[in-house]
Amino acid sequence: MIRLKSFLRDRSGANAVEFALLSVPMLLILAGVVEFGRMYWTQHVLEQTAAAGARCVGVLQPGCTQNGVYNAASTVSFITTMAATDGITLTTTNIAINNNTTCSGLSGFAMVQISYTFGTALPAFLTSLANGPNLSAQACFPNQSS
Repeated sequence: MIRLKSFLRDRSGANAVEFALLSVPMLLILAGVVEFGRMYWTQHVLEQTAAAGARCVGVLQPGCTQNGVYNAASTVSFITTMAATDGITLTTTNIAINNNTTCSGLSGFAMVQISYTFGTALPAFLTSLANGPNLSAQACFPNQSS
């Protein structure tokens, strides 16, 4: 009986138990912050890539032309290569290009639209990101060629 009372009064392992109980939620919060940061970074990369693609079409940069003329396949290749440098894999189904459209009520613009499904590295823990939220970016640039 005396041993049982001394065991119940012993507090030497209390810190270890408290740490074990609190470390799991704190690690989940940290993982969530990192993954949401990755998602916003991915959105930023998509916006930059769409803007660069629209500018490439609008000014007929060499990466988006073939023999000085706009070429859709070259433009898709330019956009996928640019996204790949930041670690984002795009396919032709993710990219929509229009080399002569209307943007904000003005005609004569090149427009690039990119859609992407974000994939989290921790789908079992971050269920809100498990099905991959759809991210999209759109950019317009005035056509410089006549």
